[in-house]
Amino acid sequence: MSFKLEICSFNLQSALIAQKVGSHRVELCADAHEGGTTPSSGIIKTAREKLHIQLYPIIRPRGGDFLFDDDEFEMMKHDISLCKQLGCDGVVIGMLNTDGTIDKKRCAKLVELAYPMGVTFHRAFDRCANPFEALEDIIDIGCERILTSGQYPTAIEGAQLINELIRQAETRIIIMPGSGVRSNNILELKEKTGAEEFHTSARTLVKSNMQFINESMKEDLSTYFANENEISEILRLLAGGGQ
Repeated sequence: MSFKLEICSFNLQSALIAQKVGSHRVELCADAHEGGTTPSSGIIKTAREKLHIQLYPIIRPRGGDFLFDDDEFEMMKHDISLCKQLGCDGVVIGMLNTDGTIDKKRCAKLVELAYPMGVTFHRAFDRCANPFEALEDIIDIGCERILTSGQYPTAIEGAQLINELIRQAETRIIIMPGSGVRSNNILELKEKTGAEEFHTSARTLVKSNMQFINESMKEDLSTYFANENEISEILRLLAGGGQ
């Protein structure tokens, strides 16, 4: 069985690390503290020029919930068109209705606009009311993949639901566990879910290289970057490298 690893990258440096160590795909995001929002056109363009692995920017105009108004929807359409123009392999989307169902009508329009790019439905799925109905709706929309933590904060907590979703989906759509995926639980997660694709940021906090720090600002200028060794270890374990 061939496994794939997607790295959620919040900066260009992390995307390049992901490529360097053999990851299969980058989900490019801005704003880690909001769980990921649409990255700038500048970073998408630069990432596309420097990456030969798959590049999927997230299309999410803001943090918070996944109920978007008409203006935000127009922004999402514009950003998807830009990603297509820049040669991205796919995008990552997700929209809900107020009752926790999938916003099928508008998501379908985004999938149609994105074609021939692939489309992943992100963890808005973990906020839907009925995951099994939502799965069928997302398949109908035409998405190729669902990123989910099994409706729990971490994928290892939601492993049972993820396994049930994979069995329901059969080969119609990829179910990709994400959130809290690390080298110390990847084998357990693989066994419990039966998944073939996995998602992680594998991030670590790196201190600023600034020699001068204005102490009166009372701020931490550290940045999250992907951990090269952590990604390498996850890939080794997925390839059957053992504990």
